[in-house]
This record gives sequence, C-alpha cells and structure tokens, in this order.
Amino acid sequence: MPSSRRFLAAAALMLCVATAGCSDLDDPGQGLTRNDLVADLAAQMTAAADLTYEASYQLSGGGKATVAQTKKPARTAYVYPGGKITVTADATTECHMAKTTTCTMTAPLTAASPAPATVFDGAGETGLVTPATVLALLNAAVLDNDVEVDQHDTTIAGRHATCVQLAGVDDAAARDFTTCITNEGVLGSFSGILNQTRMDVAMTHYSEQVEEATFALPQSAKLVDRRGR
Repeated sequence: MPSSRRFLAAAALMLCVATAGCSDLDDPGQGLTRNDLVADLAAQMTAAADLTYEASYQLSGGGKATVAQTKKPARTAYVYPGGKITVTADATTECHMAKTTTCTMTAPLTAASPAPATVFDGAGETGLVTPATVLALLNAAVLDNDVEVDQHDTTIAGRHATCVQLAGVDDAAARDFTTCITNEGVLGSFSGILNQTRMDVAMTHYSEQVEEATFALPQSAKLVDRRGR
C-alpha cells in the first residue's frame, strides 16, 4: 500500500482535529474518510502475506508468543504458551505441550478445511491474537460507516506503526479495540475484548530473518497424522 495515501489519510485526520471540518471527513463527496485509513491498514496486512519475517509478542499475563512466516517455501508458525501450530503446503500441525507433547497433523488449509480454532479464533487459552483475526476485524470496520475511529502513530519494537482505536464495530468478534500495524503490514499490537475474552498483545522484536527451528516440531513429540491419506 503506497505510503503517500496513508500519509494523506493521517494528515486529513489531524487537520480535522485542528478545524471545525470533522463532519466533512465522513462525507463521501469530500474524498478521504475515516474508513479509508482503516481500509489502508487492512490492505497493508493483506500484502504482508508475501513477507518473510519473525515477530515476538508479549501477551496478557506475562506469556510470550512468536509469529513467523516465509514466502519460499510458503509456511507459517504460531508459537504460544503451551502450544504451537505450523501451517505448510503439506499439513496443518497443532502441538499441545504437556508432560507428553502431542502434535496432530490435519489436511492443509483450504476453504473447506479451516485452521484449528484454538489459535485462529484469536482468543482462548493461547492468549495469541493472530494477524488474520485482526485483518478480519479491520475489514468489518471498513464496512461499518458508523464506526468511531481515532488514529495516532507510534514506534513498536523499532518499527514505525499506525494505530487506530475503533469503537462500535458491528458484526465483529470485537466491537471496541485498539490495534497498531507497522509500515510493513505486520501486527504491532492489539488490545480489546475479543470473543468475550480480554486480549492484549504487543510486539517486542521483529526480524526479516526466520530461525528454521521455529518451524520444527518439538523433540520427542508424539505425532498423530489425521490427514486421511
């Protein structure tokens, strides 16, 4: 997403605060709207699917998590307290780490075979909010003309990020939340009530280099193959 458009959206919002023309910002005939800024962030996150990166996150309650992905080969890993999920062209593998670690392989992701809900619904025991979950929330906000939007810029783990505080999002898992998206389109932070669970996630480290071990299955794990081959 061109940075110039995002700059113009932010500039328009700041000009609105400094003048009496806030109502004009929501008038489709005036060009930029608050929804344009949210749409830009959603487009950045969509484009980030082609990136190779590894990001570390601080979770509510002191836990830590990692989201990593590579473009070639196309694969993604989610590491969170007590578990791990890897998504590759061959399988979606979900590991539960306890006294005996078990990793269950299911069919690769397709429209008819969604990812395991334990992590991809963005709530629950994992404490991890995934980029896909935040993207879905932003897309819902874009379709809601009555959503309230406040915007500011910040720096998270050394990366510039645009933050939006959204209120009153209809037809979404979270009606009120704040999220920050880096210039690269990577999730910088999320804070809000998601599926009736308080979720707070903040990026603490970002790298364009991905450790191969991030995609490896835990040693001595019991492997269960349910791909039906």
